[in-house]
Amino acid sequence: MFNLLKARRHQKFRTIPWPDAPAVLPDRFRGLPQITPARCSSAECRACEAACPVNAIHPGESGPVIDLGRCIFCGRCAEVCPHQTIAFSRDYRLAVRKREDLLVTGSALKLAAALDGQMRRLFGRSLRLREVSAGGCNACEADTNVLSTVSYDLARFGIQFVASPRHADGLLITGPVTDNMKLALEKTWAAVPAPKIVIAVGACAISGGPFVGQREIHHGAAAVVPVDLFIPGCPPHPLTILDGLLRLLGKNEQAGPVPPSA
Repeated sequence: MFNLLKARRHQKFRTIPWPDAPAVLPDRFRGLPQITPARCSSAECRACEAACPVNAIHPGESGPVIDLGRCIFCGRCAEVCPHQTIAFSRDYRLAVRKREDLLVTGSALKLAAALDGQMRRLFGRSLRLREVSAGGCNACEADTNVLSTVSYDLARFGIQFVASPRHADGLLITGPVTDNMKLALEKTWAAVPAPKIVIAVGACAISGGPFVGQREIHHGAAAVVPVDLFIPGCPPHPLTILDGLLRLLGKNEQAGPVPPSA
């Protein structure tokens, strides 16, 4: 017992101070893209559109439109733009409730709103999720699993992952939903007792990601089950996932300030 207490004193408090303190993100972190339409000459240039490896950029009325549901945050669009129209900020807040809200045009992103009154009363203090990897590469799965470690301590917010869908309040889905996983996802969804929610994490789960157009996939979770929360990224940072979950539960007021741009 003495050795345990000694080790605890040596290790000190290891859980990140967020959301009470600013988020600490790595230097190479790329967050919400910022678009300055006034600098764009898309009719003549369109270099960003040609450089995007996942076709996440298309021309809009006043400049490029970035589909965060397909974006893999590689940064190529910002690198090739001769007018510096696109820049990646340090803003990790990316989760939305509707798929169309992931289209970035230069205006503020419409962040996820909380569940309605009854659903919020049911899940606001205790939310149990069954994670389903529907053909993912394990990147989104890894960043989701990190939330259960002592560093993030997901349970302090009343959120936990469970082994059985029958013990869950909803699903957290990663991966593009391959043919081999479609039936498994449908059965898992059916096993969750109502009322229930679905959270799509990562570009693959939202749109198919880099695998868009392949006949072996179903282009994301929404093609199979109704989705209540979309969290973009490839993979999304653990704080992006956690922020989205808190917003869904109406706890977004806890979120700390956004780090300044590098």
